[in-house]
Amino acid sequence: MAGKRQSSSGSSSSFVREENQKIRYSYGNFAVVRSVKKGANIGMKFYGCPLWPDTQCEMFRWVNQSNPMEDLQYHVLEKETRISELEYEQQCKEDKIKRLQLKKDNLEENVQEMKNEVYAMQEEMMNCSRNEKNLSMALVFSWIFFVVVLIYVKF
Repeated sequence: MAGKRQSSSGSSSSFVREENQKIRYSYGNFAVVRSVKKGANIGMKFYGCPLWPDTQCEMFRWVNQSNPMEDLQYHVLEKETRISELEYEQQCKEDKIKRLQLKKDNLEENVQEMKNEVYAMQEEMMNCSRNEKNLSMALVFSWIFFVVVLIYVKF
């Protein structure tokens, strides 16, 4: 079977079986193992395009589970497919962590800027409070001076 071309039923893609029993089809990609999710063949395994459903590739071939060697090879291929999926998920999570870290850093910068603004506003309020006290004292002294002057002018 090594190096032999096989055509799938109901598909225009051709397959090449390599020595390690991975299925390589006409686009040069290795097929992945999938399971039928609904319909009459539910649970049956088949080889499919790794880019499906994002591509129009119609690569399809049933997994022959009658041969124990092919069954073991299928399990290896299934595990490799799962490993690839997990690696992809891990990469997606790492990318998301990087984006969230950048967002966190930006938010921390914004918080620090806001703290600085709050400190500046507190200082300004303290200065305003001092000015208000000074103006109040000046008003009190001006009224006292006015009363003294008024009393002095009347007598």
